[in-house]
Amino acid sequence: MALVSMNELLAKAQKEHYAVGAFNCNNMEIVQAIVAAAEAENAPVIIQASQGAIKYAGIEYITTLTKIAAEKASVPIALHLDHGTSFAQVMQCVRNGFSSVMIDGSKHSLEDNIALTNKVIEAVRPLGVSVEAELGKIGGTEDDITVSEREALFTDPAEAERFVQATQVDALAIAIGTAHGQYKGVPKLDFERLTQIRERVSTPIVLHGSSGVPDEALREAISRGVCKVNIDTNIREAFVKAARLVLEENLKEIDPRKMLGPAREAATAIIREKIRVFGSNGKA
Repeated sequence: MALVSMNELLAKAQKEHYAVGAFNCNNMEIVQAIVAAAEAENAPVIIQASQGAIKYAGIEYITTLTKIAAEKASVPIALHLDHGTSFAQVMQCVRNGFSSVMIDGSKHSLEDNIALTNKVIEAVRPLGVSVEAELGKIGGTEDDITVSEREALFTDPAEAERFVQATQVDALAIAIGTAHGQYKGVPKLDFERLTQIRERVSTPIVLHGSSGVPDEALREAISRGVCKVNIDTNIREAFVKAARLVLEENLKEIDPRKMLGPAREAATAIIREKIRVFGSNGKA
């Protein structure tokens, strides 16, 4: 089937109280792994491409690989720009066939973030493209920052309400204690803050930096209203570990398929696990 809008997937997820997995891709094997996992679990899925992935693989390759995968798949698939930071980049992705985009204006003031988000929405919504925005700053993996600094990065519930009222954005990424990359310890999510945001905002809520979050915490977040969960690091870890194992067992191996095949299988396995944690299995 053709690529679908993220809105279509998240509306059903929010209504039925599960989350759609949004998995980052960097190459053909990871695209194949995401789709194989979604097919095996009969789950809707969002394939995401970051700015780094687009720079590495090329936007035409990312788009074409995903479109081919979607056309052959029996489950609904959206292609989403992860952490777009400029209007120009968003429009490049839309012109190349992305069905969903994220404009990350979280580094700006609230009013400037609203203005940038509205500029994107005005341009792409008539085309049927969904828009995700971010409020609050989702940090890196440093766990030595003080509580006050950590709190300052979190999404303010009142600002979230103001942001959604001013933009009518399709999905909102919030900061409640997750971080991008590998965690040094176990992240502690601010579930009360999530509940306060959910009470003020009916827009689908997105959780970034979820790879190191324990399954029970993810389930709790989903029960409190999160309906899109982003996973990248876990896929990289599984992919590279499997490829490395092949090399360690045979240092003379020169066939990339012998490395990338097991890596693809390992990525598929971890994605299937996440889909089950999110409760989106059987929801296609």
